Amino acid sequence: MKRTRKGELRRFAGRVLVIWIIQALALLVMAALFKNVYVENLGVALATAAVIGLLNALLWPLLSYIVLPFAVLTLGLAALLMNGIVVWLASEWIPGFSVTDFWVGIVLVFFLTAITTILSSLLTIDDDSSWQRNVLKRRMRRQKKVVETDVPGFLFLEFDGLAKPVLERAIEKGLMPNLAGWLESGSHSLVGWETDMSSQTSASQAGILHGNNHNIPAFRWYDREAKEIVASSSPKLVAGLEKRLSDGKGLLVADGASRGNLFSGDAPNVMNTASTLLDRSRFHTTDYQAYFLDPYNMPRTLLLAIWDIILEMWQFHKARRDNVYPLSDKEHRGGIYPLMRVFMTVIMRDLNFNTLIGDMFSGVPAVYATFVGYDEVAHHSGVESEDTFGILHKLDREVGRLESAAAQAPRPYHLVVLSDHGQTGGATFKQRYDLSLEDLIRQLAREKYQIQGDADVHEDWSHVNVMLTETVQQGGTMGKGLGRALDSRSQGGQVALGPEGAAQAQTGKVVEETPDGEEEGPGSTIVVLASGNLALVYGTRTPKRATLEQIEEYYPGLLDGLVQHEGVGFVLVHSAAHGPVVIGGDGKNYLAEDRVEGEDPLAGFGPNAAQHLLRNDAFPDAPDLYVNSFYDPESNEGAAFEEQIGFHGGMGGTQTQPFLLYPSTLPLADEPLIGAAVVHRVLKGWVSDRAAERPEGSSGKGTSIDTD
Repeated sequence: MKRTRKGELRRFAGRVLVIWIIQALALLVMAALFKNVYVENLGVALATAAVIGLLNALLWPLLSYIVLPFAVLTLGLAALLMNGIVVWLASEWIPGFSVTDFWVGIVLVFFLTAITTILSSLLTIDDDSSWQRNVLKRRMRRQKKVVETDVPGFLFLEFDGLAKPVLERAIEKGLMPNLAGWLESGSHSLVGWETDMSSQTSASQAGILHGNNHNIPAFRWYDREAKEIVASSSPKLVAGLEKRLSDGKGLLVADGASRGNLFSGDAPNVMNTASTLLDRSRFHTTDYQAYFLDPYNMPRTLLLAIWDIILEMWQFHKARRDNVYPLSDKEHRGGIYPLMRVFMTVIMRDLNFNTLIGDMFSGVPAVYATFVGYDEVAHHSGVESEDTFGILHKLDREVGRLESAAAQAPRPYHLVVLSDHGQTGGATFKQRYDLSLEDLIRQLAREKYQIQGDADVHEDWSHVNVMLTETVQQGGTMGKGLGRALDSRSQGGQVALGPEGAAQAQTGKVVEETPDGEEEGPGSTIVVLASGNLALVYGTRTPKRATLEQIEEYYPGLLDGLVQHEGVGFVLVHSAAHGPVVIGGDGKNYLAEDRVEGEDPLAGFGPNAAQHLLRNDAFPDAPDLYVNSFYDPESNEGAAFEEQIGFHGGMGGTQTQPFLLYPSTLPLADEPLIGAAVVHRVLKGWVSDRAAERPEGSSGKGTSIDTD
């Protein structure tokens, strides 16, 4: 133990010495470049770097008690001002060093942060200061009742959209050394699990966090009773879903915390959680302490954000230059997209990881956090592109930080990494066939009906809107000002920017108008809603779901035209005579009768495809037609009905193959993990049993399929 302690002290002293020298040299460079900064010589630079470090070490923790609420409510601006004041104070005390004002001090802090971050990375110096961690631990003990205990806690880290095969290839490439080390040492085991038919976040997270995802047919669907399109990007909808699905005993109900999720898992402590935006009692500004306690976190995040924007623009340029195919077009990867990407890959990541360190130092028994960076980039850059592998490498590095911090927590922690779904790749339906699914249906319906689709809305805007709404709800100068600025783009107190805002948060009434020159009929609209390579098609001629027989009467040629199109893999429809029927170009599968005519249209979609479809067919909000794109097992390609070259939402390929990376001492049953609700039961068992050891003889593979 003594050797370990001495080794830690040596590493700490070495880190301090190297950072000190780096910052002193950076000060000299800054003085040479800018006339508003004066540093007399190297000795003054060393003294200045030392004083700035001491002020941050001694003064910042004290001032952060006052600054923290303002830092949160001003989105970090108060923290930046404090940085400038610290540098300005140093200039007042040290002969031979001067800055003209504290605004120059802020610029100087950015420069020092940039140089330190770059060189620390090149020299593989740990970014975390042991001193800062000790300060944070003391802060948490003062403000919260932290109990020292041997009972393990859990950190559930969700890497949104990452399939098990992609994770394995990233590990093989050496891009995720921390996770690779877990597997090599035997401390952790890796298993796959299978999503429900709707392979997307709202269905999977509802299942994982609450054990129930009934009647979530896709990312967006049509509410027949209200005659509205609803989408999982709407916090109002997600709040209603959680109220309906939760039994009050979610994964995090026992003093847990939810960070950056769609659903809360009934956690009493939440941050950036869509389902609880209007419940202020569950949000606390102290949750951000771990981020704002380090004076360099805000400037580091902003610098990394700027770099990520430049990186995205370069990667897109390089992909176009090299004629990479498939490739998202400029409309979906240009414009505001680099800003959207940086929000997912840098800002949310940094806030979440630092908050998790604070959670561990507070002794929170269970935390679930979502990291959306990989999913966002894969949608636009491809499932296994250089861009996406770069995101995974950075996530792995942050996991290493959490593992290091866990060693200093007041209780032991089990780190569990998992995903909610994967992604499958391929050129989009429109790229392949030069028409959208809406266009195809319009042709097949002979333009007799109005075809209404949904706005081009994805999960990215929902994350931005959740964070902005949370800021507005907390009030304060920044919150009130932001609320006034966004008033025209808000609905019911919730911010709705992007296409979602234009579509009134995806809850607009469906317009039932008959095209000019056509005979008016009862319900002349066909609603087409895409969710990756799955589309939900609703006709409004009947108040209830139309049967196969009615569809062939109302829309002659539509069903046959769809299944004969090479971009369509199968269509699920409900027959009055036979129940649910899956129809493909060369055959039918009568699910209720367990009978196949011709070629099985579900061949290649997995052995459990029929069970998944049978379950979804019974949902109250099931569409008239479930339309799933083709899937080529050899190339692992399908075709999204949205403009995304990496997609999920339906069936086919790695989108249905997420993973669970868990401590090997934890128990799993012997049957496969099929369905998100089954994963919930496993995780809930761990949390409830507080890390029971695996029973002798257990193979650790999972449990059986969940059906309603």
